[in-house]
Amino acid sequence: MTMSQYNRAELECVSKIVDRAAIRLYAEITDDFNPIHVDPEFAATTPMRGIIAHGMLSLNLIWQSLRATYGSQAQDGARLDVRFTRPVRENDTVSAWGRLRDGTAGIYDVAIENQHGEPVIAGTLTLVV
Repeated sequence: MTMSQYNRAELECVSKIVDRAAIRLYAEITDDFNPIHVDPEFAATTPMRGIIAHGMLSLNLIWQSLRATYGSQAQDGARLDVRFTRPVRENDTVSAWGRLRDGTAGIYDVAIENQHGEPVIAGTLTLVV
């Protein structure tokens, strides 16, 4: 694709329910068994007051949104600059989306929000040719 072809107003919205099974599976895939993610008793004693999902589990939805919109080739060389703004809790439904920045091709303001419309991740996705 050429840069001018990266001009869709919005990226496809992709959603996921982040239940205990999804968190556990992600822990197994990444070998990240931090108790804040997998031990309800421990997590309850932390400032988070309960289990939170791995940040990268949710962040992956932006890549899924990009693939759904432009195909897997769009990921090649793409740059993602984000900040994590709030934790994703067990049984949250998170949705990723992106909106083309005015006057640009291939630069999207991206976000992942929970079911309450609260941003959990926000940033910029820059596509390259």
